[in-house]
Amino acid sequence: MSAPGERSARVTMKDVARSAGVSLSTTSRALSGSGYVAETVRIRVRRAADELGYVVDVTARGLKQRSSLVIGVMVSDLRSSFYAEMASGAGRRARQAGYTMMLVEDGGNRLGELDAVNALVGLRVAGVVLTPASDAAADFLRRRRVPVVEVDRVFGDGDAVLNDDRAAARAATEHLLELGHRRIAFVMDETEWSTARERHAGYVEALEAAGLVPEPSLVVTASSEAVTDDVRRLLASSADPTAVLAVNSSIAERIWRAAAELGVGLPDRLSLIAFDDARWMRIVEPGVTAVAQDAARLGAEAVSMLIERISDPGREPVRVIVPAAIVIRGSTAPPRAAGIPARTV
Repeated sequence: MSAPGERSARVTMKDVARSAGVSLSTTSRALSGSGYVAETVRIRVRRAADELGYVVDVTARGLKQRSSLVIGVMVSDLRSSFYAEMASGAGRRARQAGYTMMLVEDGGNRLGELDAVNALVGLRVAGVVLTPASDAAADFLRRRRVPVVEVDRVFGDGDAVLNDDRAAARAATEHLLELGHRRIAFVMDETEWSTARERHAGYVEALEAAGLVPEPSLVVTASSEAVTDDVRRLLASSADPTAVLAVNSSIAERIWRAAAELGVGLPDRLSLIAFDDARWMRIVEPGVTAVAQDAARLGAEAVSMLIERISDPGREPVRVIVPAAIVIRGSTAPPRAAGIPARTV
């Protein structure tokens, strides 16, 4: 036992091997998950590691192998189920490939993402998967020759894994058109990200294909702080929408709350469809029709692409497009013939 105030020596892999009664090479395979080890032996080694408090030094392991085995994953907001599921998919794929994932939340803004990538570069990660808020982070990484993959949205011409946002928005709008809606509003909170631009483009394509002229008064673009007030004005105005397509789950929630405050019932007076099939959409009444994106697959595909880029830095950039599906629930229905009468806020 160490004397008071004396720091205990760091537990090594040799200590774990001695405790488990196996060779050092067997211990290494059992702890890394690479190479064959009998399951009973693997369990014994990991139990010994837990009891001794052994922690894998991924930095030392990377130096020994002359490459880092840590990858960075940056997402905008871990409070969002979409980003949490994306990070989960990324983490699983990283572990399967023998990498450790370092997860960072950047707040979805330029300053936050630059701080985050600075920290990741300082930790000498092998590469970074990020949901970019601007072109700054990816440019910063590429200038330092750190492999990078953008996911969910893209600013440059590099590797990226994206949802088929335009096709999904077109399909969502077509669903409303098939129900008989002709005055369909589109609500978004920014225009800089490719997600919003592509979803708006899909909305416009569907309207034009149906012989309708998109009306500027039915498109709301506002900061997240102002969206609620703008949505209230839209629902209470003479624009008279019978349906709304929300660009993401956060906007959808604001529309849902504004409709409730104004006494605009869903779907009898207003149909609502949204991107991001968040959990709340499944538990409210009526449930919200949503474009369901496979966020876990996005994360996994991005990590796979990053590992390929790490092994082949000179290859041409690759884009992977992941399809989305519409989940129809009770918030969409044919419009009332008279539409929604104008109201005052």
